[in-house]
Amino acid sequence: MAETVLVVDDEVGIRHILEMSLETAGYKVLTAESGRQALTMVRDEHPSIVLADIKMPGMDGIQLLQKIKEESPDTEVIMMTGHADLDLAIQSLKYEASDFITKPVNYDALEIALKRVHEKLWMKDQIRQYTEGLERLVSEKSRRLVEAERLASLGQSVATLAHAIKNITGGMKGGMYVMEKGMELDNGKYLSQGWDMIKGNVQKINNLALDLLNYSKARKPDYDLFDPNIPAREVFHLMLPKAKENGIQLKLDLNDSLDKVFLDLEGIYTCLLNLVTNAIDSFMFADPGSSAKEVILKSRAANGWAVEYEVKDTGCGMDEEKKEKVFRSFFSTKGSKGTGLGLMITEKIVREHGGEVSLETQPGKGTTFIVRLPPKNHTSNAENTGTE
Repeated sequence: MAETVLVVDDEVGIRHILEMSLETAGYKVLTAESGRQALTMVRDEHPSIVLADIKMPGMDGIQLLQKIKEESPDTEVIMMTGHADLDLAIQSLKYEASDFITKPVNYDALEIALKRVHEKLWMKDQIRQYTEGLERLVSEKSRRLVEAERLASLGQSVATLAHAIKNITGGMKGGMYVMEKGMELDNGKYLSQGWDMIKGNVQKINNLALDLLNYSKARKPDYDLFDPNIPAREVFHLMLPKAKENGIQLKLDLNDSLDKVFLDLEGIYTCLLNLVTNAIDSFMFADPGSSAKEVILKSRAANGWAVEYEVKDTGCGMDEEKKEKVFRSFFSTKGSKGTGLGLMITEKIVREHGGEVSLETQPGKGTTFIVRLPPKNHTSNAENTGTE
């Protein structure tokens, strides 16, 4: 199907010449002799491209451009201008004109302008399809998660989840806008920034889906006797490069005389990884000059407990209101950067072990999370294996 171009000019000769040239090039061509007539045709015919003279009696090209962008923002507009009106042409770019060409029209210049418009239309269509597909995927995954019985405990949080998804898609639309500006202005920096915004929001959706699945899956903990320092060491070595990259001192302080403990190694590793990641991320919101950037991961013996892990940071800390919400559904101290499920997952795993997790925090001073595990978990397989 031929693409539709609307030619708008008060001079009949120019309209006729452009109409013949564009039809020869394979376009379906509409013509209008005034801005008001053109606006009516945009509403009725929905052309994808408008080629408009910048100076016309009554509604001029700038006014027409503004009206088109208000009512049909996806319609691309190329302005035609005389050499004496280049300031107006440049002004039209501020109102989201795709390009401008000078009169008398050079057909090579027109061909280049149309090629740029086609590239922009193609890019918009690709991003639109990508976003719509992603939104459909999120909608389907959300529907399945809500329907699943194992997510019954999260039913009250569906509205919050929808809000989180809305924020993410809003971020994607922001990235699309920046990319479109980059194409309009032929600005590679804007294109790169816009694409980074889109990729970042895709990663947020991925993280949200993974966290939901981790929280909701009915995986039976695999308990066995382990050195409780094993998951702590693994987390320390994994997160050390990230800490160094952000100028944070990550320290490990382990009690090597601890007895082996019945625990789900993968589960406790996940807990400590969540806590150390949060501790490192807390410096995003801390006063840069407030204190040394430091995160300490400790293990020690504790009265009545087989092991006590401590993750302490000198980051931003929390006030009482945030502290009360830490283990609630979808609450995150990282704003739009977090899913709000990491600490819920941590608390769930520790509870499955028969343990407890607590925190101490002070705004501007930092936060300390403490995980305590019992000497023998009531759900462990110790009895089944005969291990004492």
